[in-house]
Amino acid sequence: MAWQPSAGELAIETRGLTRTFPSGRAVDDLTFDVRRGEVLALLGPNGAGKTTTIRMLNGVLAPDAGTARVAGLDPVAAGDEVRRRTGVLTENAGLDERLTARENLAFAARIRGLPTGVAAERAGVLLERFGMAADADRQVTGFSTGQRKRVALARALLHDPEVLFLDEPTSGLDPAATRDVVAHIGALASEHGRTVILCTHFLGEAGKLADRMAVLHHGRLEAFGTPEDLAADLWSGLAADLDLGTTAGPDVRARIERVAGVHEVHPTVDGAALLVRDREVLPEVVAALVQAGVRVYASTPRPPTLEDVYFELEARRAAPPPAPHEGAAA
Repeated sequence: MAWQPSAGELAIETRGLTRTFPSGRAVDDLTFDVRRGEVLALLGPNGAGKTTTIRMLNGVLAPDAGTARVAGLDPVAAGDEVRRRTGVLTENAGLDERLTARENLAFAARIRGLPTGVAAERAGVLLERFGMAADADRQVTGFSTGQRKRVALARALLHDPEVLFLDEPTSGLDPAATRDVVAHIGALASEHGRTVILCTHFLGEAGKLADRMAVLHHGRLEAFGTPEDLAADLWSGLAADLDLGTTAGPDVRARIERVAGVHEVHPTVDGAALLVRDREVLPEVVAALVQAGVRVYASTPRPPTLEDVYFELEARRAAPPPAPHEGAAA
């Protein structure tokens, strides 16, 4: 049976988390929480503060202000214990070039105090899962970027961590390996109750995995919530496609527009694109057309994706401020 998270079980909490470097403020008054068993997509352009946030949550960097708790622990006061209960995959795999894949995992296991037998068994299972069993005893120095990433992911999972921080986990992987890694990350959360913080530029991938998204810009939290909730704040209505087998003519469009809850109708090659109040309007549209003798092959709602939400937020942030009204005070 899949593990079901409770809204009251927090794996991560931050309150006013702030960190400044000589080059400027990297994280600015950051407050959010992550529930156990949740996948949070931590998004933003390069330099947004994602990596600094992960380093503070993992106890590698201390904040200048604010607090954090990870698995119930303060990363500043209990950094070693936090790192025992978390796994980290950085964009740079950071493997020891002199060792084989298996030896890299064995070395990580010794640092974490895993019994040798348990470590060897887990390493074998993980290397097999990520398609590296045949290369397990090859020296890492000859590995491709994708092979390095798979070994590093196995290392991050070796000690069965409660919380995973994954920075670009599929960069450099081929499509088959990407599919397998995405499926495994999803299963860790949904079936095993593991919490995942996912930093990625592959927004379609994040959309498949993330329960909520946090968007950073210049270290500040620009948006936080489910894609659906954020979309509701950005757009009034639901997009939908109507397949009629041919372009909707003026008469058909007029019939659609008369249905309560239809906001917009635009002809397409095989029907019409609609903006409606909600999905409950679509059966009314179909009924009105069928009653008029119009064939309807499909009506498909198009709820905004995480990718849609992210790019809309970026576009609105980058848009110039509205010009002042004529006659307004200078």
